[in-house]
Amino acid sequence: MTAVAPTLEKQTVAEVDPIVLHFKPVLKKLSDDEFLEFCNLNEEWRFEVTSKGDLEIMMPSGPDTSRRNAWLISALVIWAEKDGTGQYFESNVMFKLPNGAKRSPDLSWISNERWETVKVAKGDPIRMICPDFVVELRSWTDRLKPLKKKMQEYLDNGAQLGWLIDPRNKKVYVYRPDAPVEELDEPETLSGEPLLCGFVLPTDRLWKK
Repeated sequence: MTAVAPTLEKQTVAEVDPIVLHFKPVLKKLSDDEFLEFCNLNEEWRFEVTSKGDLEIMMPSGPDTSRRNAWLISALVIWAEKDGTGQYFESNVMFKLPNGAKRSPDLSWISNERWETVKVAKGDPIRMICPDFVVELRSWTDRLKPLKKKMQEYLDNGAQLGWLIDPRNKKVYVYRPDAPVEELDEPETLSGEPLLCGFVLPTDRLWKK
């Protein structure tokens, strides 16, 4: 009996870990500009670098995840433009964390006070700073364990608030320094207080397919 290859639909919903390449000797030779050029030349993939210097390759987001992320960004932008106390970023930015990792959170925010103190070399495209607020949105193919590890890494490097949003299970994991991770089951709203004063996110659109 001839084996039947799995359908594309089944392949796209399988949970996978990021592909890790032990590329440290090569990456050390690349400037930030050269690394970003490499990312741009392979724009169908998402790349990050671990604190050990390994290259992580992640699957591109599907349309549902992309739509949710666009809505999250618009909600933060509307609040941040009125608030005026910080800078907002979407997933195309890349930050150097104090531990050496290069990360691109799905959504992030940094206070103006911290942003203006970052020392930037002329023409350096990657700022060495960990955002104050980070959001990671789980796609259908993402495993939770690597995302939870990444969220803890943000906290360990200076983040003050993190949301790991899991639409698949309708859960949100809230990360704060020196506090247990808070697991919320299908919350109606998410509050950014006290860091993001007045930012309250209704979550109904996150759970819709």
